[in-house]
Amino acid sequence: MLAIALSVLLAFECSLYVLAARHFFDATPMQCLVAALGGVLGLRAGINVVTWSFASALRTPWPELGFLRFVRMLLIEYAAFVFCFVFLLPGERFWLGRDRLRPSPDRPPLLLVHGYGCSRGAWWWLRRRLEAAGWVVATISLEPVYTSIDNFVDPLARRIDEVCAATGAARVILIGHSMGGLVSRAYLRRYGPQRVARLLTLGTPHRGSALARIGFGQNGRQMEPGSDWLRALATTPPGVDTVVLYSPHDNYVMPQALLELPGVPHRRIDGVGHLSMLFSLRVASALQAALQLPSSSSAGWKLRGL
Repeated sequence: MLAIALSVLLAFECSLYVLAARHFFDATPMQCLVAALGGVLGLRAGINVVTWSFASALRTPWPELGFLRFVRMLLIEYAAFVFCFVFLLPGERFWLGRDRLRPSPDRPPLLLVHGYGCSRGAWWWLRRRLEAAGWVVATISLEPVYTSIDNFVDPLARRIDEVCAATGAARVILIGHSMGGLVSRAYLRRYGPQRVARLLTLGTPHRGSALARIGFGQNGRQMEPGSDWLRALATTPPGVDTVVLYSPHDNYVMPQALLELPGVPHRRIDGVGHLSMLFSLRVASALQAALQLPSSSSAGWKLRGL
C-alpha cells in the first residue's frame, strides 16, 4: 500500500510541476521535464533543510566534524532521502523481492523492522550486506503507516513465527531502525523474550524526538518526548541482549541524547544522518560486530565513536 501511495503522490506532484511550467512559462516538453525533476529534487532538499535546522537548533552538543566532512554528511543524507522516497520505497517489489529464507541451524535469522513512514524496502542495501556475511535475513512491512505503535506488535509477532517456521530456528534477532526499535521493544513488553535472541537498534528515538511533534498519526504523538506511551514502555526493560547504535548527528531524533537507552550499551557512529544509516559501511560494520558478540556479553561493550 505504501509503495502505491508514494507512486501516486509522486506522479501527482510531477503533474503539478509540468502544468505550472506549461501555464506560467509556456514551457517546451523538455523544459517541463526539467521543471518536474527540479521540483522533485527541490522539495526534498527543502525537507532536508528543515530536519537539519531542527537538528542543529535542538542538538545535544555534537562532535565537531570539520566543514568538508559536515557538508559531505548533509549531501549523503539528502541522497539517501531522495533514493528512499523517490525510487526505493515506491518500487519496493522491484528492488527487494521476496525474503530468501532457508534453514538456519547455526545462528538465529535476522528480522529487520523498518521505521516511521517507511516499508521493508528501506532495508535494500543493508539486507544485501548482511546476506553477503552469511546471515538469513527477513523483513516486514508495517501498515497502516500512521497508527499506534501497539498496532504493529501482533503483525510482528506473526512474522517472527513465520520466520522461525521457515528457518527451523527457535528465535530471531530483531534489528530495528528508528521507530522499528520501539516496535521491537513493544513486542518484547507484550510477548516477552522467548522468541528473540537479541535486539539491535539503529537511530531509534528511545526517549522520543522533538521532531515527532510535527509528525502525522498516533505513532507520531507516541514518539514525542515525555509521552505517556514512552513512559509506559520505559517501565519494561527489553529483557534480551540489546545494543543501541546511533549517530550524535542524527537529523530526525533530537536532542540526540534521546537516542540513548539508559542501562543499555551504546555504539556511537559520528557523521551519519538518520536515513543514511541504512546505506553506511561504518554502520554495517558496527552492526555486524554487534551481531558477533557472544550472548549476554553486550553489557561489556564499550562506547566509542566511529
